[in-house]
Amino acid sequence: MHGVKRVVLVLAVLAVAFVILAFVLGNQQEISLSFLGFATAEMPVSVFVVLALIVGTFIGPLLALLGRKRRHKSVPTGRV
Repeated sequence: MHGVKRVVLVLAVLAVAFVILAFVLGNQQEISLSFLGFATAEMPVSVFVVLALIVGTFIGPLLALLGRKRRHKSVPTGRV
C-alpha cells in the first residue's frame, strides 16, 4: 500500500510540473507592469504570475493567522 501512495504522489507531482511547464511556455510574451508610478522591466507574463503565486502563498496564511489572533483577543471571557 505504501508503494502505491508513493507512485500516486510522484504522478501528481509530475502532472503539476507538466502544467507549470506548459503555462510558462505558453506565456512568453513580454510585458511591463506599472502601479502607482512604479514600473517594472519587461519580463514574460509567466514570471509575474508565478511571483504573484509565491507571494500569495506566504501572505495568505499570515493574514489568516493575524485574523485568528484578533478574533481571539476580542472574544469576551464572561468574567467580572
